[in-house]
Order: sequence, then C-alpha cells, then structure tokens
Amino acid sequence: MDRRNFITKGTLGTLSALIGADIVYANTLPSGYRLLAQQDPDPFKLFSKDTGMSVLNTKPWNIEATAHLLDDKVTPNKYMFIRNNGLVPENIDVQNWKLTFDGESVQQQKSYALQELKSKFKQYTYQLTLECGGNGRSEFNPPAKGNQWTVGAVSCAEWTGVRLRDVLQDVGIKADAVYIGYHATDRHLSLNPEKEAISRGVPITKALQEETLLAFQMNGKDIPLVHGYPLRLIAGGWPASASGKWINRISVRNKVHDGAKMTGTSYRVPCEPVAPGEKVADGDMCIIESMPVKSLITFPKTGAIIKKGDTLPIRGHAWAGELSVSTMEYSLDFGASWTACTVEAPRNRLAWQHFSAKISDFPKKGYYEIWARATDSAGLGQPMLLPGWNPKGYLNNACHRIAVKVV
Repeated sequence: MDRRNFITKGTLGTLSALIGADIVYANTLPSGYRLLAQQDPDPFKLFSKDTGMSVLNTKPWNIEATAHLLDDKVTPNKYMFIRNNGLVPENIDVQNWKLTFDGESVQQQKSYALQELKSKFKQYTYQLTLECGGNGRSEFNPPAKGNQWTVGAVSCAEWTGVRLRDVLQDVGIKADAVYIGYHATDRHLSLNPEKEAISRGVPITKALQEETLLAFQMNGKDIPLVHGYPLRLIAGGWPASASGKWINRISVRNKVHDGAKMTGTSYRVPCEPVAPGEKVADGDMCIIESMPVKSLITFPKTGAIIKKGDTLPIRGHAWAGELSVSTMEYSLDFGASWTACTVEAPRNRLAWQHFSAKISDFPKKGYYEIWARATDSAGLGQPMLLPGWNPKGYLNNACHRIAVKVV
C-alpha cells in the first residue's frame, strides 16, 4: 500500500494528531476530519496554514506570520500563529470531554460536559487579541533563548464561548480565591505523564472579567485542533500563554498558581530595570500581566516600490493589553517628526484597533522607512527602539517599520 495516498475518515471520538509522526490533517472540520498519511508531515497542510508562514520549531510546533499576512481585520486560521509548549493531544473524545473545577478555593469539586457548558450558560462572542509574550524576541541583544519570533506572533480572532465567571459562580468559589490555574491534555515533550507541558493562570480579577471565555468556537467554527479544540481558555490582552488550550481542569487557588511555566523566569521580566546580559535571580522576576501598547503595519508589504508623486495608502492594527489605543502616528524620517493616522475604536474591549493613512509627501526619490507608533489610553507610547532588555526576551514593543522605495 502506498502510504502517501492512504486516506481515512475519522469521527469526533477517534480524532488523532500524531504530531511528528506520519499523519497530516487535511482540514479542521470536527464533523469528519480526513487524515492523510505521508512520510514527512507538511505543517502548512497539517494545520491549514498559508505557505507564507514561518516555521520556527517543529517539536513543539511554533509558527508565525509575516506582517503583511495579518492584514485582515479578524485573523483567519490560515494566518494565526501557533505557539505550543508540548505535543498536540491525540485521540480527542469530544463526546466524553469534561471540564473539572477543583482547588483550595472551590466550594466543591464540580465537572461539566462540553455540551452542558454550551447549553447551561449564555454564550458570548468577542474579538480578542492574543500575543505571545516573546513576540519580537529576535531583536534582543544579547540574544534571548527561545523561539526567535519577529513580529507575527499576534492575532485577533473572533472567539465564542461562555464566560468563565458565570461557570465559577455556578461552581461556587471561596472568599480567599486569588488565582486560577488551567490544566490541559497536551503532552510534555518527554512523554512523562507526570509532567505538564504548561499550566499557567491569571488572578481571579482577570478570570472574572466579562471577556474571559471558555471558548469552543473561533471565527464561527469549532476551534481548529492546534488552537485548542475542543475547549480553550481565552484571556485577551495578556500573554497568550494565559489562554490555555485543550483545557480539561481549572484549579481555583488561594495563592498564585504554581504550575508548569508559572515559576522561575517563565513569562516573567525583571521587577527593576537591568543592564543587557545581566543575570537576574528568580525572586527578582515579576509575572507579566497586561501586554504593552504595540502596532503593526500590514499594508503595504515591506519593500514596496512606488513612483514619485503617487499616494501610498498604509494600514495596520494597534493594541494595548487591558487598555485601548488613543492615537496612532507614522514617521518618514526615522522618528524626527510624526503624522497622525486615523485609528478606529475597538470592536469590543481587548480587540485590536485598525489604523490607516495616505502618504503623499515623500520629498524626493530614494529609500524610506515608514515607522508606526501607537499611544495607549494612559498616555504611554511605543519606544522607537528595543525597550528594556530582559533574560527571556519578552515584551518587545518597539515601533514596527517597513521599507519603501520611491522611484
């Protein structure tokens, strides 16, 4: 039998994602995945991604977009970045999937079937910005360890689910609750069943926000497997690692959650500024919460060529963690002067905002850089250069820039 042409049809209860083996997903429709076996998995077919995406790592899979691919106002699956810490779950049995609530600060342990969550609680839909805490890591010097993300580890999809706070209210939480931590079915790279690949969380105040969802749909369809099918926590505006995929348990804690990737230097930055390359003790690192203000030029693609006298339209997105973006500007002279852009209000809180401008004042022929700078509702703007160095290369919100040649 020629394995390259072998196709089977799976049911919801027999889905398999043998990442790193010889199975590739041909689509992400949960009503009937087709599995195409081949010797060398193609990540673009495996995850239904555009071939313009960049693969940074294969075990675990980590893939990012380039800036111009993120031009859609709502990010489609084919352009959404992948950030994994472990291996994608195998043999998902959605019919028997349960989400259990436990921990020191629940009134009683309680479990919900997926269908029960969907039917018992009101459903909401929000556009929510998710950005990897290490987006932009490639610019740090001295270099920081980890995937060398450029600018494409960000997205703003439309997520549908139930509010975590509604479910917590039904479970019953104690007055001493301060944090929640998620647990999931992805496997540790070592395949040691005693180890979790990642188990992060957020303060109870974040868990109780209106926009914090237990999501089961992305852009109106069941969440693609690699993005957390069948159930994902979405905590927009914070590092995307707080939005756990494939979750099957949430612990309500009376202390800061201490799961995998919550301690040490993971998703933490120095509490006080440090010199580049300086060693920082674990006890002097603070957990990243709201992401900083940032923007991205998505049109035109860097390297654009225009004729002298032509008008160049530009557009992109801006976001500011828990805050909103109040102003947006561009510069043609390396930050010596700035011109205002039009910036739209967010679709809802924690959604990114869209900006645009028309540039017709290139003074002469030659090479130019277009820089973009957002300022948040607290008056903080993006730095033009890399902000403070940190050991893990987090929170780079320096101005994005593209190259343009006028001929």
